[in-house]
Amino acid sequence: MNTVQALVLGLFQGIAEFLPISSSGHLLIFKDIMGLSEVPALFDVVLHVATLFSILVVFRKRVGGILVSVARWALRKADDGDAENLAIVAPALIATVLTAGIGLGIEKAGFAWTPGFASGMLLVTAAILVASSFMKGDRGYRQFGPLQGVITGIAQGIGVLPGISRSGITISAGIASGMTRDAAGEFAFLLAIPAIAGALLLELKDFGELAGMVAAPQLALGALAAFASGVVALLVLMPLVRKGKLAWFAAYLVPAGLFGLLFL
Repeated sequence: MNTVQALVLGLFQGIAEFLPISSSGHLLIFKDIMGLSEVPALFDVVLHVATLFSILVVFRKRVGGILVSVARWALRKADDGDAENLAIVAPALIATVLTAGIGLGIEKAGFAWTPGFASGMLLVTAAILVASSFMKGDRGYRQFGPLQGVITGIAQGIGVLPGISRSGITISAGIASGMTRDAAGEFAFLLAIPAIAGALLLELKDFGELAGMVAAPQLALGALAAFASGVVALLVLMPLVRKGKLAWFAAYLVPAGLFGLLFL
């Protein structure tokens, strides 16, 4: 892998991780085009970890607030000011367990994903985003319950399929479960934190293979590009989520998916 390839893959990972166009699908397709199909999945996970730091930067107040509220709860000092943050915890745990179960099941099935499959799933993502524009919820964090955790957890688990946008399907599922658009968007990105951390642990076994195929400077450059483009993508996406404009991305996904089906 050369410097330009690492930079391109990093930029697209950061953009596609948060914009609802599927980072895994784009990485699979671009690696195939660049002749990098043999690069282990750990490279993709490293780029995902870089985007995890994008989440921590953009949503630092919410993440910090949850940690403080949980600590106050553990010390039996929580008050009404902690209620909103604490209401997030149980649904997030439920969602994370379901995501892990579905993700591990798909991983153990040993499917060999192809660019054609990813391209077809881009069309599915487009349909999901269009459907989300007709949904509306009114539940803020204080009205969250197990149902929100179950629905978003299943959706995020399905989002491991290349071509299915994790952010797009999880946000859409959140809205379908009754969440406000703002809460669905933020909650979907908070759920990405344990999901990405878990994926890193699963793929660490391939570190030696990755080191032999991707030099440290290229890996660092790709990660930095993913982090920077991830921050920008998050700042662009959240206003669009609030306005119910996710369907706009179908205008890109449909031709991209059809192109992939016809030519890859």
